[in-house]
Amino acid sequence: MNANSQNMRSICILGSTGSIGLSTLDVIRRHPDRFNVVSLSANSNVELLLEQCTEFLPNEVVMVSEISAKELQQALIKNNLSQINVLSGSSALEHISSASDVDTVMAAIVGASGLMPTLAAVKAGKQVLLANKEALVTSGAIFIEAVKENGAQLLPIDSEHNAIFQCLPLNVQNKPGYCDLKSNGISKILLTGSGGPFRTLDIAKLESVTVEQACAHPNWDMGQKISVDSATMMNKGLEFIEAKWLFNVEPEDIQVVLHPQSTIHSMVQYKDGSVIAQMGNPDMRTPIAHALAFPERIDSGVEPLDFFTTASFDFEAVDYEKYPNLRLAIQACKYGQGACTALNAANEVAVDAFLSKSIKFTDIYKINETSVNKFVSEEVTSINDVIDLDKRVRAFSKTLVNDYLDNEGKETY
Repeated sequence: MNANSQNMRSICILGSTGSIGLSTLDVIRRHPDRFNVVSLSANSNVELLLEQCTEFLPNEVVMVSEISAKELQQALIKNNLSQINVLSGSSALEHISSASDVDTVMAAIVGASGLMPTLAAVKAGKQVLLANKEALVTSGAIFIEAVKENGAQLLPIDSEHNAIFQCLPLNVQNKPGYCDLKSNGISKILLTGSGGPFRTLDIAKLESVTVEQACAHPNWDMGQKISVDSATMMNKGLEFIEAKWLFNVEPEDIQVVLHPQSTIHSMVQYKDGSVIAQMGNPDMRTPIAHALAFPERIDSGVEPLDFFTTASFDFEAVDYEKYPNLRLAIQACKYGQGACTALNAANEVAVDAFLSKSIKFTDIYKINETSVNKFVSEEVTSINDVIDLDKRVRAFSKTLVNDYLDNEGKETY
């Protein structure tokens, strides 16, 4: 896709073959006069990235897998697209996210592996559309300080944080990470969550739920890792920590509210008693379109809510006995950065083990809690501290997974 207008935004999409990446390209496809895709990245999905290259004609693409990069390069040559530069490895992600011909970066790589390329975009002063919540969870204060120092613009993509963002005054929207909500009359952030597929399931049955059941979210179409996080409500826990940093508030200023219909994406409560909510059908193209065009509005391809056919709005308090991972995340947020970094690393290991059917669904919490308790007092003051702690927690968590395998006789779930 070639830029024909100086008003076009030049886009780098980190994680273009994932669900957020696909939704981003769908919005861009609707507005060829506004957005120019400069670079794309994927882990190892050669076939899909080739399709994206054929349609959007980026200058550069990155495949984290070196083998996949070679396959893609050969496929591009075969399809007369040899002008597209193919890179490989994690360092190449930092290269494309900070490149001079890019002004907007969609940070959509799931997990801690998205931290460094997202931080590189921030340090290059880019407009960063933040879908990678782990960047703030693992290195909150460090990340926000980099945003301030380098004049980057941070726009949240998670539907909940984007909803909160839209409900805030304009002067607050211009200062994500270092705004002052109290002086703007805001008393509380209300973070909504659907409760996932097990909201009405008896707690005693959680131990035996399958991967397929955990990944069957009732409202959203997401990747496996995020779907499991939604089922445990760890996703909401990570969003809780992210909200603390995005909106410069204390944990006591955030309240999680269960809303099964997922049509109210989050709310902001003001001191005068007003509550402002952002609503819409559960489709990630809405927050993506909002951030891509901010402060303007563009068509996202999402149908507006039909209030005559929409189910009633229900709200419930969180049962923390059913969702101990959410309780643990809120505790980690209060403990400090070391606990949050440890929580994220342990959870990625535990969820991966569950998805490979090596541990039970309820073991995810046990691994997370044990890991947080072990590393809760760790000091994290630099990005090197984050990387080092993340590595040590993963190694420790993997030993816990192996212990479960040994104790269970390698039974799968």
